[in-house]
Amino acid sequence: MPAAREPAVNYPPGLLLKAQGIRVVFFDVDGVLTDGGLYMTEHGETIKRFNTLDGHGLKLLQAAGITPAVITGRDSPALRARLQALGITHAHYGTEDKRPAAEITLRALGLDWTAAAAMGDDWPDLPVMNSAALRCAPPNAHAEVLACAHYVTQARGGHGAVRDLCDLLLVASGRYAALLAAYTP
Repeated sequence: MPAAREPAVNYPPGLLLKAQGIRVVFFDVDGVLTDGGLYMTEHGETIKRFNTLDGHGLKLLQAAGITPAVITGRDSPALRARLQALGITHAHYGTEDKRPAAEITLRALGLDWTAAAAMGDDWPDLPVMNSAALRCAPPNAHAEVLACAHYVTQARGGHGAVRDLCDLLLVASGRYAALLAAYTP
């Protein structure tokens, strides 16, 4: 039987240590799960573009026992449909004050901020990010968000940034190689 292939992803040891023990990840939507653009129909309906790499990463997180949670200042049928399709049950929509929403999720999961990571791209995300043990941002985030991030992903928001963070957390949890093995001969 051939040996398992070594994972292609690689992270600095200090970052992996910071990412160990994360059990919940708070994600913003616009600029993180999407590219941040607002696509509007002639009827005023918002259309969102999501990345399938991010979606698969979120499913892998769940398989590894790490809970993805979404806190967003907006609400739309497209967003709700996408999160439902991904099995994400911890979501707060139309939330301007994001830290209290995150605390509701932490209490529901029996966790505290030491087990939380957060990924955002703009000022409304800072209260959650500054409370989390691991703070992440896509490279297209605002300068103040980038300045507080422990990890800036290679991919931009809406173009695989979420997957970058998911891969980091899977490696840090020790689950990446086993999950990958299910897809490789």
